[in-house]
Order: sequence, then C-alpha cells, then structure tokens
Amino acid sequence: MSWLYIILLISFGLLAVIIDFLFIPGGIVAVIGLLMEIAGIVGAYATYGTFAGTLTLLVSVAVSTLTIVLILRSKTWKKCALDTAIDNKVNDFDNHRVFVGAVGRTISRLAPTGKAVFDGETVEVASSYGFIDQESDVVVEKIEGSKIFVKLNK
Repeated sequence: MSWLYIILLISFGLLAVIIDFLFIPGGIVAVIGLLMEIAGIVGAYATYGTFAGTLTLLVSVAVSTLTIVLILRSKTWKKCALDTAIDNKVNDFDNHRVFVGAVGRTISRLAPTGKAVFDGETVEVASSYGFIDQESDVVVEKIEGSKIFVKLNK
C-alpha cells in the first residue's frame, strides 16, 4: 500500500466524518469515514512497520481533532451564518392612527395580505374578500388583535 493510498484513505475518511456532522444525520457516513481512517492507519502499520504506523496514527488523530475543533467553533459559523436583525414589527396600535372606517390606499397587492397606507403610515393589512390590486382604495372593516382587515372602498 503506497503512502498516497494511505493519505487518500485517511483524508476521505475525515471528509466523510465532517460531512456526517454537518449535512447528513444518522451516523452511517461517519462510521464509513472512521473505517476508512482505520484502514489507512492499519495499512501504514502493515506496509511500513510500527514506527511509521504509530506516526501515521498520531498525525491522523491530531489532524482530525484539529479539523473538527476548527469546524465546530462558533467563529467559523459566524462567517457562514446570516447575521441580519429583523426590525419589522407586527402592527403596534399604540402609535397607529388606523381605526375601523379609516380609508387608505394599498401599496402592494393584497393576496390576501399586503401593505397599505393610512394617513401617511404604512401598515400590514389583510383582505376580507379575495385579492385586492395595488394602488386600490380600501377601508378598514375590522381590527382583530394586531390584524387589520380591509375591503375595497366603493
């Protein structure tokens, strides 16, 4: 067994363990990866003797441990993760000037929810009766909790 074959076995085994940790739950791929790493180490012992096998074992364990620690660190995932705060809120009626009977205009299509403007204030609304096109005049029919229901103003 050549060194190239041993290194490939250990490398692909480590890659399989990492793929199992990150993407494929269940552990089957990790077991296959560990078996590949063990086969590479046993091949080093069998082909090159005790010293080379032990050296291969120590290097393999060190590289595997270092790789897994680096992958599982939180700083690694902060570089990959979406770090955007959501600052939109559900309709907050303490500061709104929206009331039953208020007339406004849709700024997006209500299918069945969308946005409308009432007295210069943009709020999320829901259509009571089907879809309402953009730039349509609407009137507030009812308010339930934080949800505003509107209908076409005729």
